[in-house]
Amino acid sequence: MVFQAGERLHLGAEAEVWSGTWFGRPAVRKERRQRAWRHPDLDHRLGHRRMMSEARLLVRMHRAGLAVPALYDLDPESGVMIMQHMAGRPLIEVLRDPKMSSEFLVTALVSTGAAIRNVHRLAITHGDLSTNNVLIDENGHASLIDFGLAAVDYEVERFGIDLHVVDEILGASHPDIEGAIEELLRGYTAEEERLGPPAEQTGGSVPTASEVLQRLENVRTRVRYHG
Repeated sequence: MVFQAGERLHLGAEAEVWSGTWFGRPAVRKERRQRAWRHPDLDHRLGHRRMMSEARLLVRMHRAGLAVPALYDLDPESGVMIMQHMAGRPLIEVLRDPKMSSEFLVTALVSTGAAIRNVHRLAITHGDLSTNNVLIDENGHASLIDFGLAAVDYEVERFGIDLHVVDEILGASHPDIEGAIEELLRGYTAEEERLGPPAEQTGGSVPTASEVLQRLENVRTRVRYHG
């Protein structure tokens, strides 16, 4: 892999992420970290399986024209993936920036909702919809990153949980942004109105935006009841 490392972007329990260049292109290298508490063979199998799954989903989404990183190179045996470096700042930084106008924040949140719906329409759930995993460019357009926990699914529950994760994070980490989740959900439903019903996928029917929002309300109710 011809990758020239620049700045380390993230060091997590599962992976280390670096920015840099790949054959002169702005790129990101994601390298899975060994989990010492797992048996080495099991750790390798799980890491290999997750990286292959993430790579396949990235290719699928990119071919569909979604704003996700293009896959440049992959070495699943060593747990290394090279991807396109997407432009923008993490949504968490945008929402905390006092210089951002309310109009820009609304645009960013609506675009985030639309980006999530486009992923969902391919029967893919993200699995980790934090405001760190959404990038906002200078025009307020959103792209999603880090699909390490993503999966193909047709059960509405997983889609509702995806939205519940971002709902909880917006409420806990950005309580000063009034109506944030409402704007995001407005973008989610507006994207479906723009594109029409989701197409049938190879594994079945994708839940509609309306069905996912109904399940989100159900998840919220269960959390409040048990909380």
